[in-house]
Amino acid sequence: MSVTHPVTHAAHPAPAVYDSPGFRALLRQDPQAADILYGEARRQADSLQMIAAENFTSPAVLAALGSPLANKYAEGYPGARHHGGCEIVDAAERLAVERAKALFGAEHVNVQPHSGSSAVLAAYAALLRPGDTVLAMGLPYGGHLTHGSPANFSGRWFDFVAYGVDAETGLVDLHQLRTLARHHRPKAIVCGSISYPRHPDYAAFREVADDVGAYLVADAAHPIGLVAGGAAPSPVPYADIVCATTHKVLRGPRGGMILCGAELADRVDRAVFPFTQGGAQMHTIAAKAVAFGEAATPAFASYAHQTVANARELAEALAGEGFTVLTGGTDTHIVGVDPAGLGVDGRTARGRLAAAGIVLDTCALPYGDGRGIRLGTAAVTTQGMGRGEMTRIAGLFAAAVREDAGVQARVRELAAGFPPYPS
Repeated sequence: MSVTHPVTHAAHPAPAVYDSPGFRALLRQDPQAADILYGEARRQADSLQMIAAENFTSPAVLAALGSPLANKYAEGYPGARHHGGCEIVDAAERLAVERAKALFGAEHVNVQPHSGSSAVLAAYAALLRPGDTVLAMGLPYGGHLTHGSPANFSGRWFDFVAYGVDAETGLVDLHQLRTLARHHRPKAIVCGSISYPRHPDYAAFREVADDVGAYLVADAAHPIGLVAGGAAPSPVPYADIVCATTHKVLRGPRGGMILCGAELADRVDRAVFPFTQGGAQMHTIAAKAVAFGEAATPAFASYAHQTVANARELAEALAGEGFTVLTGGTDTHIVGVDPAGLGVDGRTARGRLAAAGIVLDTCALPYGDGRGIRLGTAAVTTQGMGRGEMTRIAGLFAAAVREDAGVQARVRELAAGFPPYPS
């Protein structure tokens, strides 16, 4: 990549978020690194970001991430740190915790996990011992790596048993869940996935967990932002521990958090620090506090509901273009589709979509061959797109998979009308 001057580049003016003292300082000191950052800003602005796990944070969140709090070492918890000079960062963490407790109605929140996977690791550490049996959604049906993958700590340290989905409906097979739970008597049951587009029946999961004396862990990394905005049911009243991320629909910094009842608070906190992590990332925690404040507003509630409405519109429009929509639709920001009706598999479709400027992931196809594609509406909704744009995007999807001429220019034209960070 050639070195340019991003802030003053006439052909591609920088978004306003990059016209800041910090970025100008980076440009003066290290133009090569600045050019890389600017290149990513242009990539995000010139294409459609439809990875279900991605979103655009606000300039306020970005400001907290780039703050002097990044300089502070703060092992431990507010009022009980292993380092001096933590009075200010203690206030930042307390603010994040209190805002999250109010937002989700949780008795206790730990905002220190560095990621969603870190949160799940700490939840397991708080409840389980190596070799314990855990029941979780199988990876072929949408389960996460931390739900028993042999390549992950979860599959190496615990005995995972997988439940799946109904072959006809694609919905969680609750009868199978009950049968497996009664047979294997797991220590914990995990409710959650990375590509399941429907609301989990948390009450049913709680009933099964109580039936066999298991803990219920809700991995709500994807839906927690919809929960914050009142657009999805909350797992907090049902689960012993809720693990979540603070990015995705929640639109905060990349990171994790854990919500639980007061009776598990000490076990959860000790599982995060000192058992699985060292010093907290205080700049990220401050950014989480900002994001929680934003998520408590009526504007965010409107955003969350619009994200779901957009996903439903997109699913219907994709079906009209010949894609097979998994589970027949969606309740969330996630849409899963099988592109076989257009003569390609998921990996081929993803490559053609990427070439056109539409960025997304592949996903497993339950009881099918090959892979499908998983997309989300969180980021494009943040950009201000509505249901009309979803119909337009579905047409662009079909055109990209067919490799129609000119589709990339049409994608860029749509993206240009909705800049994530206006200049």
